[in-house]
Order: sequence, then C-alpha cells, then structure tokens
Amino acid sequence: MNGKLEKLFQLKESGTTVKTEILAGITTFITIAYILILNPQILSDPYTIMGDSVMAGKIANGVFIGTCIGAFIGTILCALYAKVPFAQAPGMGLNAFFAYTVVLGMGYTYGQALVIVFLSGIFFIVITAVGLREAIIRSIPDAVKSAITPGIGLFITIIGLKNAGVVISNSATLVSMVDFSQWRTEGVDMFPIFSALTALLGLVIMGVLHVKKVKGSIFLGILAATVIGIPFGVTQMSNFDMNIGMKFRDFAEVSFLKMDFAGLFTGPNMIESIFTITMLVISFSLVNMFDSIGTLLGAAKQSGMIDENGEVIRMKQALMSDAISTAAGAMVGTSTITTVVESSSGIAEGGRTGLTSLVTSFLFLGAILFAPIVNIVPAAATAPALIFVGILMLGNIKDVDFSEMSNALPAFCTIIFMPFTYSIANGVALGLITFCMMKLLLGRKQDVKALTLIISIVFVIRYAFMTLG
Repeated sequence: MNGKLEKLFQLKESGTTVKTEILAGITTFITIAYILILNPQILSDPYTIMGDSVMAGKIANGVFIGTCIGAFIGTILCALYAKVPFAQAPGMGLNAFFAYTVVLGMGYTYGQALVIVFLSGIFFIVITAVGLREAIIRSIPDAVKSAITPGIGLFITIIGLKNAGVVISNSATLVSMVDFSQWRTEGVDMFPIFSALTALLGLVIMGVLHVKKVKGSIFLGILAATVIGIPFGVTQMSNFDMNIGMKFRDFAEVSFLKMDFAGLFTGPNMIESIFTITMLVISFSLVNMFDSIGTLLGAAKQSGMIDENGEVIRMKQALMSDAISTAAGAMVGTSTITTVVESSSGIAEGGRTGLTSLVTSFLFLGAILFAPIVNIVPAAATAPALIFVGILMLGNIKDVDFSEMSNALPAFCTIIFMPFTYSIANGVALGLITFCMMKLLLGRKQDVKALTLIISIVFVIRYAFMTLG
C-alpha cells in the first residue's frame, strides 16, 4: 500500500512520509472543520432574520451536507488532479456576502444566489483553461508577492484570536482583549474567559511541543485544548447528535441541484437584471480569485512548492481544481468553494503532497456521518492552531524589501490590509494599486506590467461601484 502511495504522490522526492502526510491531512481537516458548523448557520441566517424558521432549518441542514460534499470534491481534486497539499471549502466572507448582501439585502432567493455562484465558477473555469489566471499571478510584482505570506499569517492570527474570544469588538477602540478580571463580578458569564484561557493554553502547548520537535504538535495541541475545555464547559459534549436522516432529506429538497435559473433571469426589466447579475458575478469572482491566489502563493511558499523561477509548482492544476469546485459547490447547495488559508496548518505539520489533501477530503466526506465528533471540537481548540500557523508564516516577513519605499509601501499595504479588513483579496488589491501608483508617479513605468495596471484599475472600479457587504 505504501509503495502505491509513494508512486502516486512521490513522497520521498518531496521529503515526506505516509505517516506525516496523514497527520497533516487530519490537522488541516480539524483546523477547517469549524466551517461545517459556521457555513450552515451563515447561509440560513437571512431566513431566520426574515422570520421563516422552517426554511432556515431546511437550508441549514441542506447546507451542512452540501458543505461536506463540496469540500470533498474540491479537496480531492487538489489531491488527485493537482497533487498539492491544499484543502478547499466554502470561503469565509464570501458566504457572508452570499447571505447578507445577495439574499438578505438584494432579495434574491437561496436558489437564485446559488446560480450566481455557479456562473462565477464557470467564468473561473474558462479563464483558467486559457491561462489568464496564471498570467495574473505572474503579473503580481515581487514586492507584493513577498508580502502575501506574512500578511496571511496576520490574517489567520486575527481569525484565531476572534474565534477564541481573546480579541473582542469594542465600540471605542474597534477591538480589545477579553476582560479576564470579570471573574470577580458576581453572576457574570464565565464562558468568554474560559474560551480564551482554553485557546491560550492550547497555543502554549503547541509551542512547547514544537520546540521539543514532537511530530503533530498542532494536532496534539488541538486535542489537548479540546480536553482542557471540558471542565471549563467550552467543549460541549451535548453537541453529540446523530440525527443525520433529516439533514439528507432537507439536502435533497432545498440544496441538491436546486439552482433557480428561471427565477433569476425573469423580471420586468431584464437589461437591469442582467447588469446586476453580471456585477455580482464579477464581485464573487474578484474576491474569490485573489483570495485563492493569495492563499496559493502563501501556502506554496511555506511548503517549498516554488520552482527556480519563483512560480508555484502545478499552479494551473491547482487553479483549475479551485474553479471546478466553485461550480460544483453551487450544484450541491453551498456558497463559493475556494482554497482555504487553513491549509497552512497541515503544511506546517509537514504536508507536502496530494496525500495530505486526500486524507482531508475523505474526512470531509466522513464528517457527514461523524458530525457528532466534529461538533465536539470547540472553536477555542482550533483557534490556537490558526494563531500558531500565523507565527510560522509571519517569519517570512524577512523576505520583504523595506529598504526601498516604492516597494516597501505596497508590501506594507498588502500585509496590513489583510487582517485589518478581514480579507486576503483586499490586501492583494491595495498592494497592487499602491505599487502602480508609486511606480508611475516616480516615473518608473517600466516596473509596471500592463496586466498589473489593468488589474489595479479593475479593483479601483470594483471599490467605487460594487458593494461586498
């Protein structure tokens, strides 16, 4: 068996083993498993807000199955077609845009919104097939490319801190830290404090195991935090629920192949409808494309999947996997499937080949039946994994050229706008825009490729005329 896996994935050539790849795949899955809980909640929330609790329940159940299947399709494409250690799942931010802007804000139904996602997937397949997405990646200047990995590191760090409840919103300062001193107040809800403590203890455990060179330090840290959360009440054993049959019934009724083409393309003003739909497709596409490109570049650099020309190995196959899964995800009833930044956790555990993704893909599929176990792992246990990977990725900031301001400023914008706007795409966009502006105003137009300038102009238009939430 090991010989077949070696032949298929060329493990020795990549400096890895079957054991390491399996552990990496499990780590990636556990780190991204929160999406199995969050995605159904987010996509069903508009109907909860509108007071249609029955439809909200059906969509939540259907989206759970759709999320598992969609993530399986995208990730197994990464495994067997692209042969890269990346996972795919519904993208955070894009699912919020789907729910709160397209469905709740613009009045489209769940089925009509799925059509828009499907069209953006078809668009991706076409531009990937003709090599346009590869050309776009090549057009990203080194100043921005070198900043993507540390930017993603900060981005996933703030996701982890937020998921753990260590960082909370504050009307005066935008964000602040959870108030640990509240334990002295009689009758206060201790859950936020216990959640933050669980995450911080898990983070320290990961760090200690990593220093001691224990294989699977991130995975073991997640397990340790899950156990620590039990006496704190953070790990909820009551989440163990085996009611799978209802989820399948609702999936068949509202999610599986339930895209409403007829409803989307009918109306009193077809020209206006087509224009609006086109703008929405472009909005989904721009954010998804640069989220996935940013993740791909950052994760590839971390895993050593960069060739002598500085390009991602098997890039076209990885991009095509991403494109196909977007369309397939819409068909099974979920928002945009994309390459997820949490892939970095498995890479940090040593994942280097498609075997990592193969393991993750089957765990997504198995999650349909083993959802009770997945549900037990709290966000406070997976959050330290994101923070820890953020530490590892931030180390790449040493590759950023801060000695020359026309490169330093775009690199800084790339890094800072990712965590502070909660979007990888915004970081890449502002990096490109400021790079072009700096170079052109300094009279260095030879440093700006034509495609780089075109992409920057498209982003400027997008920010001026398209709302993303």
